[in-house]
Amino acid sequence: MMATDALSAHADRAELLRWLRGVRRPAETTWCVHGEPDAAAAVRDAIAARPGWRAAVAADGQRIDL
Repeated sequence: MMATDALSAHADRAELLRWLRGVRRPAETTWCVHGEPDAAAAVRDAIAARPGWRAAVAADGQRIDL
C-alpha cells in the first residue's frame, strides 16, 4: 500500500499565474476568494503586478456583484 500527500484539487500560485497568461483581456477585478490571508494577499499582489490587471482579496462573507 502506498500513501501520498501530494494530491490536491487546488492550483498553486504558479499554476494560477500560468493559467492567467492565457487570458487575453483582464477582468475588471480578479478576486482571490480562497486561502489563508497572507497567501491570498501574495496571489493578489502577483496578479496585480501584471500590466492591466487589478486584483483584490474578498473579505470573509463579502458579497461581490459580477
